[in-house]
Amino acid sequence: MTGPATTTPAPAAPAQAAAPALRRIAAQAAFESRTILRNGEQLLVTIALPLFLLVGVARATIVELDTAGATRIDFTTPGVIAVAIMSTAFTSQAIATAFDRRNGVLRLMATTPLGRGGLLAGKVLGVLGVEVVQAVVLTAVAVALGWRPHLAGIPAAIGVALLGTAAFTALALLLAGVLRAEGVLALSNLLLVLLIVGGGVLVPPDRLPGGLAQVAAWLPSGALGEAMRGALSGSGVPPLAVLVLAGWTALLAWGASRLFRWQ
Repeated sequence: MTGPATTTPAPAAPAQAAAPALRRIAAQAAFESRTILRNGEQLLVTIALPLFLLVGVARATIVELDTAGATRIDFTTPGVIAVAIMSTAFTSQAIATAFDRRNGVLRLMATTPLGRGGLLAGKVLGVLGVEVVQAVVLTAVAVALGWRPHLAGIPAAIGVALLGTAAFTALALLLAGVLRAEGVLALSNLLLVLLIVGGGVLVPPDRLPGGLAQVAAWLPSGALGEAMRGALSGSGVPPLAVLVLAGWTALLAWGASRLFRWQ
């Protein structure tokens, strides 16, 4: 009598190794960018709003502007580019992160090989990807309307854009990591409108009425607008604007790192 037949188990498949960190971050960044660009509400804030401001302010002669001798399109475009940075780095990112946090997405992603650091890096790179799209669209429309930027100032404008992105992304994460999603939705949109109207981003702080001039010059919106105008107009980036923007970046990043809650 023979014993029971035995079978040799098939060798286990080797565990799938995680992709390299840079590839994981790049994949997350691409996902973040696609999510923003495919969402109708996000497109309204990131693309439609800046385009409306660009064409409206540059062409609506019923609005009086002190352009200091510059054409309306030359005066308007740098400020609109600054608004586009704010709309993506702040409003869009704050809303998306807040709802991801409420729905448990952040907590889940933090436990994957991507990790918390990779997730945050992917979000920042995703914002930069959307900003490249914004810059291409706005520049094409502005040039068609007669804008002639100071080409030598483009490298400085890129540096200002990166610093502004860091400041407003930190603000977005601070709000999204502390407040409820519905509160972030309301507050981020309200803050964007207030900063556009009286934050020194579209109109230089020194040309705002009353006490707004002194306040706007020390806001991150005013500093970003002034730095972008200086870079693209050829007058040079004001050192004070860079210091103010860098100070806000450090302060907001510190606050976000201390107060951000993942769930």
